[in-house]
Amino acid sequence: MSYCFNITCPKPYNPDGSKFCQTCGAKLLLKQRYRAIQILGQGGMGRTFLAVDDDRLQAKCAIKQFLPMPEIQGNSQAMAKATQLFEQEARQLLQLGEQHPQIPALLAYFEEDKCLYLVQQLIPGQNLGQELAKQGPFSESQILDILKNLLPVLEFIHQQQVIHRDIKPENILRRSPDGQLVLIDFGVSKQVRGTSLGNTGTRTGTQGYAPVEQIRGGKAFPASDIYSLGVTCIELLTGATLDDLFDPIENRWVWRPYLRRLGTDVSESLSAVLDKMLQDSLKERYQSAAAVQKDLKYQPYTGLAPAPRTTVRPAATPNHHPAEPQNWQCLQTLTGHTEAVLSLAISPNGRILASGSADKTIHLWQVLESRVNPEPIHILKGHTAPVSALAMSPDGRILVSGSEDKTIKLWQIGTGFLLRTLTEHTGSVFALAISPDGRILASGSGDGTIKIWQLSGVKILHTLTNHSKSVLAIAISANGGILASGSEDKTVKIWQLGNSEPSFQGEITSHSQPVCALAFNPQQTILASASFDKTIQIWDVDAHSRLGNPKTHSIRFDCLAFSPDGKTIATGCEDKSIKLWDLEKGSLLRTLRGHTGAVSAVVFSPNGQTLFSAAGDKTIKIWRLVG
Repeated sequence: MSYCFNITCPKPYNPDGSKFCQTCGAKLLLKQRYRAIQILGQGGMGRTFLAVDDDRLQAKCAIKQFLPMPEIQGNSQAMAKATQLFEQEARQLLQLGEQHPQIPALLAYFEEDKCLYLVQQLIPGQNLGQELAKQGPFSESQILDILKNLLPVLEFIHQQQVIHRDIKPENILRRSPDGQLVLIDFGVSKQVRGTSLGNTGTRTGTQGYAPVEQIRGGKAFPASDIYSLGVTCIELLTGATLDDLFDPIENRWVWRPYLRRLGTDVSESLSAVLDKMLQDSLKERYQSAAAVQKDLKYQPYTGLAPAPRTTVRPAATPNHHPAEPQNWQCLQTLTGHTEAVLSLAISPNGRILASGSADKTIHLWQVLESRVNPEPIHILKGHTAPVSALAMSPDGRILVSGSEDKTIKLWQIGTGFLLRTLTEHTGSVFALAISPDGRILASGSGDGTIKIWQLSGVKILHTLTNHSKSVLAIAISANGGILASGSEDKTVKIWQLGNSEPSFQGEITSHSQPVCALAFNPQQTILASASFDKTIQIWDVDAHSRLGNPKTHSIRFDCLAFSPDGKTIATGCEDKSIKLWDLEKGSLLRTLRGHTGAVSAVVFSPNGQTLFSAAGDKTIKIWRLVG
């Protein structure tokens, strides 16, 4: 079905394959590629269509058609301003959407038949206004989740000198299937420069959500968006109209008494934060999203004090005791890749599994309560060589892939959309790691370097050149303060991370062959290293000592992972098996068999009850701890 773009067409629906409207004769393809399917919405400035892009295998997208109301078209000054705002939205999406996964990306902006069109990434899901109508008032935990999701987005756009100016439930989408919130409709956003954040501009925003300085004076500040987000939160908490929540006589919000009349309430800490977001006085309101996050205790990690520079050396061997057996069963095998599966990553909420393969593709799988959907939700294509490394951002929104084609690609998990390709390495990219606060990406390459990237904005901060051969493994500690790198040069090097340049702390030189895998214990600065010398060594990085004797095997270890509680290490072996080790006792818990190829990647689910393994047999196996 094709929908005619001509607003005066009496019968806009047309059969598939039509190039011209059968009723009015208008073209049905914009730029000979974009075809509307149905109207998603209509307002005073135009219409929004669900559409497909014939040049991208009919990938779905959203098209905004600039079509102001007749009273605006009849006023040259108003029309000029409306046109400016429409073009401004395109510029904002171009600037912001490419850099942040919670803002739609601009796909195209053009004029055709004397009408302006904006094509943007389609975000599947419902807005928060629709959710409120469907489920009723939100709980405190849901509001906290909204703040945790959106405040970093506001901090980002404000750092780019952009004020949204129209935050409300209808402009916040919950993207399916990953559930992340996306900020939409930058049609009245304002680009500001330097210290001109408060310059007078157009009076815009939605009555009730916009603060007094925006409605009366046409001025907008970061604090103006904070106010609008606060109003959004109290509306979602109460389910009431804004008129019911504001006392015009006392000139204040009365949302909490309203809640109490409903027989419910929120914590004092959340109430205090919301009240400060809603202050009528600009000076008494939060001035930044970071300030709100601080009061909500979502502070980013700032790094540890530097440790003394030293070489890590082996320590005495502790006593070992027999370990309790663990009952792991293979519940499912995923097929779909056409070559060996080389890498795995799991989202922080455990709902999305990513697999990278020698077939040059990445598959995204939906993890359900008792199984994994056997059909990938996305197949990501773009690499021209095997995908050797994967990493997911802590918020579960960005997937980073490294390949033997020497590139790193950033993907939006919810949509499968390619955000960025990085080409700065001159050798294969074998290893990736993202810091727990999501700010830093580290990549290790066959060119012998480690590159430290700022993930937001994606720029190189540092290049580390201490290894003499290929960097095969990278890990970052749970507190974000330590980076470890393993290399074909047989060493593990330790770096202190902080706000300045990484500080080299020392190296581990006890492996006799290349170091192919590294992992930090999630609870401590305990580091496990695997090598082609057929050993796994465990190190206390803070104490600069090895814990126990190396774990040895007749066949080499190719990969390893810690369980979330830090008590178990899973290792993938060249002999097609997976071995589970008790960290404290230093003993083998269990050997899992089932793969018919060397095991190349292992990863635990966040709750530790499921283990995912990938192998050269082109499959992924799902193991569950039972009994």
